[in-house]
Amino acid sequence: MKMKVLIADKFPEQYIQRLKDAEIEVIYEPKLGENDLPESAKNVDCLVVRSTVVNAKTIEDSKQLNLIVRAGAGVNNINIVSANKKGIYVSNCPGKNSIAVAELAIGFMLALDRRIPNNVADFKAGKWNKGEYSKAEGLFGKTLAIVGYGAIGKEVAKRAQALGMNIYAKDITRIEGYGAKDFSEFDKVLPIADVVTVHLPQNNETKNLFDDKMFGYMKKGAIFINTSRAGVVNEEALIRAVKEKGLKVGLDVFQGEPEAKDGSVSSKLQELDNVYVTHHIGASTEQAQNAVAEETVNIILGFINSGVIAHWVNKAKALETHYQLVVKHYDKPGVLASILDVLREGDINIEEVENIIFDGGLVACCTMKMKAPATTEMLEAIRNNPNVLTYSHVSI
Repeated sequence: MKMKVLIADKFPEQYIQRLKDAEIEVIYEPKLGENDLPESAKNVDCLVVRSTVVNAKTIEDSKQLNLIVRAGAGVNNINIVSANKKGIYVSNCPGKNSIAVAELAIGFMLALDRRIPNNVADFKAGKWNKGEYSKAEGLFGKTLAIVGYGAIGKEVAKRAQALGMNIYAKDITRIEGYGAKDFSEFDKVLPIADVVTVHLPQNNETKNLFDDKMFGYMKKGAIFINTSRAGVVNEEALIRAVKEKGLKVGLDVFQGEPEAKDGSVSSKLQELDNVYVTHHIGASTEQAQNAVAEETVNIILGFINSGVIAHWVNKAKALETHYQLVVKHYDKPGVLASILDVLREGDINIEEVENIIFDGGLVACCTMKMKAPATTEMLEAIRNNPNVLTYSHVSI
C-alpha cells in the first residue's frame, strides 16, 4: 500500500515530483485552512504544513496519521499535546530558512532608518520631500541587540558585522562568532541598543516576553524588529511604546494575522506611521523554500526507508530512567522477545530500547533503560538464556 502524504501549503513542484517518484501518493492542496484539515487529513499517513494550523481535531480525527512535518522551523502552529497522545511524530526543518529571515531583518533596519516605504509612497503620491527624508542616522557604528542567537540570529550577526554595527546577543547557550558579545541581562543592553531584533521560538518562557517593562528599557527612537513569532511580543505594550517613545518598528508577524494567503486585513498597527508590517514573508524566498522542501522530502523518505525521524521535536527530552540493562545476544528470532518477557513478568517497563547488530549479523547488543531495577531472579533468568552472551546491569 502506498504511503499517502497531504501537503497543505505551497510546495515546489520538483519536490512534489520527488515524492511521487518514490511511489508515494501525494495530495497537494495548498489552500487548505485550519478548519479544512480535519476532513482532508483523516486518511493520510503524513501531513506537511507551513503556516496552516494543525489543531487537536485534525489529529484526533485522523485514522492513520503517523507523521506531521512542519516545512519550516517553529512548530507552534501544531498541537503537540494532541500529537503526543496519539503517538504521532512531529518534525521540522530547522535552519533552512535562516538566511531568508536574516535578510528581511536587515532589510527592516535599512528601511526604518531611511524610511524607504515612506519615500516611495510620497513619490507615488506626487510629493517631493527630500528635506525630511535626508534625516536618516545610518547603521554604521550603531549598537544591535540580537535576542535569540540560533541559526537566524547568527546569520543576522554576520550581515550586521559587515555593516559595521556593534553587536550584542542573548541566548540560552554561550554566544560565539561574528563579533557578538554575550549579555546576560536585558536591563543592561536594551538601554544602549539602537536596534533590537528578535529571533525566538514561542513557548511558555517567551510568551509576551516583550512587555511594558522590556520596552521601558529601550531608548527613545530605537528600532525594534520581530521576524519570529507574534506571541513573543505584547502588542498593546508595543503600541504604547511606539506612541510614547517613538520606537520605529518592523514586523513580519502580528496578532490576528490572517490565515488565508490573500484577502483583507485589519490591525491597530495600520494606524501607526513608523510601524512597517510585511506579510509573514520572512522565509518566503525561492532559495529558502527549496531548502525547506528538500529537507521535508528527506525527512519523509528517511522515515519510510529507515524508520528514523530527522528533527523529531516531540520526543521526550528527559526520562526518569535510573537503571540500564545491556544484553549481548545472538541475533535470532524470539531471543529479544524472551528477554523482554522476563522483564514484563516483573512489571518493569522499558522506557528506551536500542538494538544494534554487529557486522556479519550474528550478534546484537540491546540497551534498555528502565525506571526500576531488574531483580536477581530476572538477571539469573537472562544469564541462563543460551542465546545470551553477556549482560550488564547498572544504575545511571
